[in-house]
Amino acid sequence: MRHKKVIIMGAAGRDFHNFNLRFRDNEEFEVVAFTATQIPDIEGRTYPAELAGKLYPKGIPIFAEEGLGELIKKYKIDSVVFAYSDVPHEYVMHKASLVNAAGADFCLLDTKTTSLKSKVPVIAICAVRTGSGKSQTTRRVSDILKSYGKRLVAIRHPMPYGDLAAQKVQRFASYQDMEKHKCTIEEREEYEPHIDRGTIVYAGVDYGAILAQAEQEADIILWDGGNNDTPFYQPDLHIVVADPLRAGHELTYYPGETNIRLADVVIINKIDTADYDDIEYVRENIRETNPNAIIIDAASPLSVENPDLIRGKRALVVEDGPTLTHGEMSFGAGTVAAEKFGAAEIIDPRPWVVGKIAETYQKYPDIGTLLPAMGYGDEQIADLEKTINAVDCDVVVIGTPIDLRKIINIKKPAVRVMYELQEIGRPNLEDVLKKFK
Repeated sequence: MRHKKVIIMGAAGRDFHNFNLRFRDNEEFEVVAFTATQIPDIEGRTYPAELAGKLYPKGIPIFAEEGLGELIKKYKIDSVVFAYSDVPHEYVMHKASLVNAAGADFCLLDTKTTSLKSKVPVIAICAVRTGSGKSQTTRRVSDILKSYGKRLVAIRHPMPYGDLAAQKVQRFASYQDMEKHKCTIEEREEYEPHIDRGTIVYAGVDYGAILAQAEQEADIILWDGGNNDTPFYQPDLHIVVADPLRAGHELTYYPGETNIRLADVVIINKIDTADYDDIEYVRENIRETNPNAIIIDAASPLSVENPDLIRGKRALVVEDGPTLTHGEMSFGAGTVAAEKFGAAEIIDPRPWVVGKIAETYQKYPDIGTLLPAMGYGDEQIADLEKTINAVDCDVVVIGTPIDLRKIINIKKPAVRVMYELQEIGRPNLEDVLKKFK
């Protein structure tokens, strides 16, 4: 029998992982190509031969997703595997319709055969949408486990936007490691908080090889999820963060609903800023979908350095990039801080945007009057710096998970917004983590 020809639709993350687990060295299939979306400038590369295995001595090309229909017809593709996250269910079915109309099967791979079993316990922190509060939840879990004397290793969802072969297995224990690996803003946002706590972080492309190395120095592995993707490792405890500021999304986005159905614990975050009816709507959806899940109520209270710099001033608010783009949030912690501490006005940055930042607004026109901290490469980081310094404002309010002033030169007064997870009442995270003492 001839092998099946396959295309994997992705965004430089889940797609590579699914290939490694289900298709690499599998002679029943020929993966003709990957397609890429969501992240700028990842198409046009090749998944290298040293990662692709013996069946692909020339590697596997990565094309822009926009040409998917033509690729199916040109290469007589049998099946297309959808392998990226944080998209509406309706969006997934539109892609399925396109694929079917072009003459191929449309496939979503299961969670069991695309997750690996660890020799040490795994606690997974995932979410129903990007920007729900995974990062502060992971920090809170980390602090509790460290109080038990546990050696932790965090393994982060992939963000391989550079040299894929060089990024096969990445280990971060210091800021120098981030410099060595030429980390983007998005990577730094995820790695720095762990490093600041003395926690080693792994990431990369080959999550089997990553796991084998991480197991050697961990009592417990924290799976630090990305977007609303499901874990790459089989969790001994699966924690999922829900966001009542986007009530209903927990059942209408892929694969966020899958996470809700798999969760041992669901945290309803942001209850200090969400409407009561939205909180209860999310709670009802969780109970109906996964009645065995433990539900924890939580807030993400913020603190601001030098809040007096905000009062009465014209503020440029810089928010976490992915939260505003494919996360579709209309505001973030920076906006909340600007309003709470009395900014006279939030300045619309769009008249001053340049280069790659201008392209982001063209792709995501609903971002509005906020500036997403996009930094997937040197050019985009440079354009972000130019944009911030060009905006006519009195103060820059930095609502990103890291201090942007460490990466770019902001030539005007700036304040940083910080936030941590705070559980409300019982049960809380200490209750559910006791079994790991």
